[in-house]
Amino acid sequence: MIAIAEVLDSPLDLAAHEKAVADARAGAVVSFQGVVRDHDDGRGVTLLEYEGHPSAAAVLREVAAEIAADPDVYAVAVSHRVGTLAIGDVALVAAVSTAHRAAAFAACARLVDEAKARLPIWKRQVFTDGSDEWVNCP
Repeated sequence: MIAIAEVLDSPLDLAAHEKAVADARAGAVVSFQGVVRDHDDGRGVTLLEYEGHPSAAAVLREVAAEIAADPDVYAVAVSHRVGTLAIGDVALVAAVSTAHRAAAFAACARLVDEAKARLPIWKRQVFTDGSDEWVNCP
């Protein structure tokens, strides 16, 4: 089941994602938050700006559906944020429920890796020296 798969321009809620994948059969819920950090490759970062293609939500739903199709997975919830994010803001949230922890860790890792690899969302990093660069363009 895909509980959540969305691209938003507002803050993401980890607890809501974990609650969305809750299942009486689940012995494991694994979640992940991708948080904006203050550095990249030795350079200070002041903020990130994410821009998404209009197809980004559909691509995220496709990724979620692939993970949810795994017979070990009970539910999947994933969201990516767009817009301007400050240091410490959450850019990506994912949660997966399964019967056992190993399957949950593996499914959540696949969900995050596939979302980052395939989402048509571009990231502009603004550095402390005033320069910027676009990265993570699939």
